[in-house]
Amino acid sequence: VIGFIYGYITEQFGWTVYIVMAGFALSCLLTLPPWPMYRRNPLKWLPVQESGSEEKKAADRKPKRHSKS
Repeated sequence: VIGFIYGYITEQFGWTVYIVMAGFALSCLLTLPPWPMYRRNPLKWLPVQESGSEEKKAADRKPKRHSKS
């Protein structure tokens, strides 16, 4: 948003692109690396469940029939 506003005020589309790219680079720098501050409280995921019941449900489904036009 800042890039678009600044570019509109100065009437220079190039500055808009530079500021948006800088914001993107800053957001990538803050979120992509595994920073220790983000790893203090890891998420506890649910355990993996067996998929035997899903195979049975898929076999019980009726195939869809498409009418020809």
